[in-house]
Amino acid sequence: MDDVPFWRRKTLEAMNPVEWESLCDGCGRCCLNKLEDWDTGEIAWTDVACRLLDGGTCRCIRYEGRQSEVPDCIQLTPEEVRSISWLPPTCAYRLVAEGRDLYWWHPLVSGDAETVHAAGVSVRGRTISEGLVREDELEGRIVRWPGQLPKAGRRPVSKTRT
Repeated sequence: MDDVPFWRRKTLEAMNPVEWESLCDGCGRCCLNKLEDWDTGEIAWTDVACRLLDGGTCRCIRYEGRQSEVPDCIQLTPEEVRSISWLPPTCAYRLVAEGRDLYWWHPLVSGDAETVHAAGVSVRGRTISEGLVREDELEGRIVRWPGQLPKAGRRPVSKTRT
């Protein structure tokens, strides 16, 4: 059983803090500003990143104190993961909650934190900081890619020789 990775044998609730934190692949997609249609609940992603997101590493520069600096930053919990509609389809927390496996580029699978960037899954080089954009400009910054799985990020198909 020990050769089965923890994310395949544990629920989100059963994970220890180190396991929980390691599920984050460092893509930065959850740190993008999103717009919600109040009538339909539909979420529109923007390419505008939280001011605390480091665009090169795709990590929060003040992770431990982020909620005090950005009050609407959501602390993920198993309950939140199951109720938030805007988690990216590539998000490991979402995948585990749905009983699915991690993608090949996830650092826990690949052993390399750079594969999330190489696969085109991260926000690296694709965003602008919210400090440079006025709130009334957000609608003009709507993009679709954060809610999609890039072709390079899909699992390679095993080819069988005949």
